[in-house]
Amino acid sequence: MSWLEHFRQEERPFVERVLDWLDGVEYQHTKKLTDFLDPRQIHIVKTLIGKVDHVKMTVSGGFLEAERSRVLLHQDYYEPELDELGLASFQITSRAPAFQKLKHKDYLGSLIGTGLKRDKFGDIHLHSDFVQLVVAREVADYLRLHLNQVHHVSVSLDPIDISELTPVVHEWKTMNITVPSSRADVVAGEVFRLSRSKILTPIRAGHLKVNWMVVDSPSFSVKEGDIVSLRGFGRFKILQEEGITKKGNIRLEVGLLL
Repeated sequence: MSWLEHFRQEERPFVERVLDWLDGVEYQHTKKLTDFLDPRQIHIVKTLIGKVDHVKMTVSGGFLEAERSRVLLHQDYYEPELDELGLASFQITSRAPAFQKLKHKDYLGSLIGTGLKRDKFGDIHLHSDFVQLVVAREVADYLRLHLNQVHHVSVSLDPIDISELTPVVHEWKTMNITVPSSRADVVAGEVFRLSRSKILTPIRAGHLKVNWMVVDSPSFSVKEGDIVSLRGFGRFKILQEEGITKKGNIRLEVGLLL
């Protein structure tokens, strides 16, 4: 059975790339540094690396619990330095009053607006009076030249050492819901207050992710521990399955990312 059959159709091009990377490292004794990968992609790399000999992976996104990270594939006898992960970091500030009203999506849009692809930068940390950003070192100079505004707000971009990163601790608003089933469309619809007819379109368009994997089937079953995101609406995680009501409905405790 081909390894491709273990993954979703839309994931197969990435799987093929990873297999090519692993072949190069294993047989040509090269190293491969990836761009920033999301947790689902990192999981795929971990899955595939377990099927080859003498290859290890080193992962870093600038801090221990980074969501998006670069991966260095290398021979198992080699111990890389952190500097080989090719990370750079910046602090963004502004004197404009509107600066504190900027959202994550504003920074994301402005970064992509510079011409960079999403996989060239990692996590974005929004604090009350500054923002920190992790990027691929090879685009750091380019970014300094081209990022001077975020959503029409003038900003200053200053390089900082990776050790100066102050990760944001995500806050989750706890809520309790009761749903007739664990289907993705039912649970996400209840959390985001969307009718079934309104949530089906974005799901079928591939805008729903469960644990960073695109799920385009409304009947996909979610469970305790899953992290669910819907583009344009937000992200939540299922904290606990609290049992079944007398009418057969499912009680869930969920955390909605603020």
